[in-house]
Amino acid sequence: MTRRILVLLLFATLVLVSCSSNSSDTASKGLKLAFVTNNAADFWTIARRGVEKADEELADVTAEFKINADPTAAEQKRILDDLLATGINGIAISPVDPQNQTALINDAAQKTLVFTQDSDAPDSNRACYIGTDNVAAGRQAGELIKEVVPSGKIMLFVGRLDAKNAQERIQGIKEVLMGTKIEIVDVRTDDVDNVRAKANVADTIVKYPDIKALVGLWSYNGPAILSAVKDAKKTGQIKIVAFDEADETLAGIQEGAIHGTVVQQPYEFGYQAIKIMAQVLKGDRSVIPESKQIIIPTQVIKKEDVEAFAAKIKQLRGN
Repeated sequence: MTRRILVLLLFATLVLVSCSSNSSDTASKGLKLAFVTNNAADFWTIARRGVEKADEELADVTAEFKINADPTAAEQKRILDDLLATGINGIAISPVDPQNQTALINDAAQKTLVFTQDSDAPDSNRACYIGTDNVAAGRQAGELIKEVVPSGKIMLFVGRLDAKNAQERIQGIKEVLMGTKIEIVDVRTDDVDNVRAKANVADTIVKYPDIKALVGLWSYNGPAILSAVKDAKKTGQIKIVAFDEADETLAGIQEGAIHGTVVQQPYEFGYQAIKIMAQVLKGDRSVIPESKQIIIPTQVIKKEDVEAFAAKIKQLRGN
């Protein structure tokens, strides 16, 4: 009887030691999180700084930053598959084609925590979206257009129309321009190709000599529009409205060639995504609102704002 008790005590001790060891190993490994972009635009450089800051502040977290250099859903699938194979604990992704990537996100959500950022996939099983209210941002762009174009034709430019943020920005612009004498001729896409983006603008200027304004909806569209307008010697004649804070866009505002830009806060996309995913994985789901959306406000930058804003951006980029 005594021998049996000793055996049972020894077994219990081994189990406790094993559990303690496993818990210690998990703690030492910490959480592995990833932030996945939808293209390689300079916009994401600032988001990377936010990811790095969160990684620096969270001792028990390792955060990876993955650039989707080939801006396709297929490339994002490859990145997600690689991350899931490593046992990643959480992924924040900006889906290239949300509607057609719902199954991909749902599959990933069965294996790990999935947030969307920048571009949402509201019909998927993502736990939360962190980013811009793109309809509201589109309305801000619409107000900028109205300031410089009382009437006439305008053209919109964007990388892809299947991205949720593109669709919502267009929606917001249309809401503001409804009932005005401003006509949106078309929306030209370029598949995130800078050469094609500029060519689209050049073709528009030739095809529509009476065009009043050109509007870029993604970060690189502003510089592409500015370059093509300068080549056509139409600076000041054709008004320009942009999104985001590319250096060329800010310089264009400073010199008066671009009326204004609607800027997001990509630093906060990166910072908040990593911090909040870590909190959720540690058991605190109260940080996810009932709407499952955490909105980061946008800001309009015009000539009077650009100097201070440019200085802030340089600081965020680390230069």
